[in-house]
Amino acid sequence: MIAAACSESDAIDTVVFDLGGVLIDWNPRHLYRKLIACEAAVERFLAEVCTAEWNHHLDAGRTFAEGIAELVEKHPREEPLVRAWGDRWEEMLAGPIAGSVALLEILYERGVSLHAITNWSAETFPIARRRFRFLARFETIVVSGEEGLAKPDPAIFDLLVNRAGIEPGRSLFIDDNPLNIIAAAARGFRTIQFTGPEALREQLLDLRLIPSDLRGPARKRA
Repeated sequence: MIAAACSESDAIDTVVFDLGGVLIDWNPRHLYRKLIACEAAVERFLAEVCTAEWNHHLDAGRTFAEGIAELVEKHPREEPLVRAWGDRWEEMLAGPIAGSVALLEILYERGVSLHAITNWSAETFPIARRRFRFLARFETIVVSGEEGLAKPDPAIFDLLVNRAGIEPGRSLFIDDNPLNIIAAAARGFRTIQFTGPEALREQLLDLRLIPSDLRGPARKRA
């Protein structure tokens, strides 16, 4: 999804990024494929035990200790795998999504105002800050676990607007989750649903946020 071309008076001057799935390759499968031999069993575990809904509560401020204790009680046979979610969480981070980070750097060099809203536990976000130096490019990072709010709750978008002093109508929001895109659009943001760095580059080109000489195969930047 991408907003229609805008006039000079309401041109985009701000870009708001999601982090996990857009700039950072976070996926619990990176860890559980090491711990569970069968791919189908990995998917079963993530669908029935450490579910996306359960993790969403961690992102919204629930502590790992509380969340893990709950699952250990419900699934005692899975206790070692459940505890690995906390003990080996960093192994879910494969690294940066290089093509997206390259685009972030171009936007930064062009003086675009950069902010982020991320669904991320307050307990583990310091790991990301330590590992990914490009996070310093953002003027504001709203971390769901620190605020007790998580996308797609409209309040988290309002929080960014008030904290950063940005105008939604002049701001582009990029996220891989369609529910978050819908919520941001309802708050007045221009939006792009992220499907990969190549498509994002073309969409940013169409919006004239990056130079036209970058059209074509993605270029890696130092």
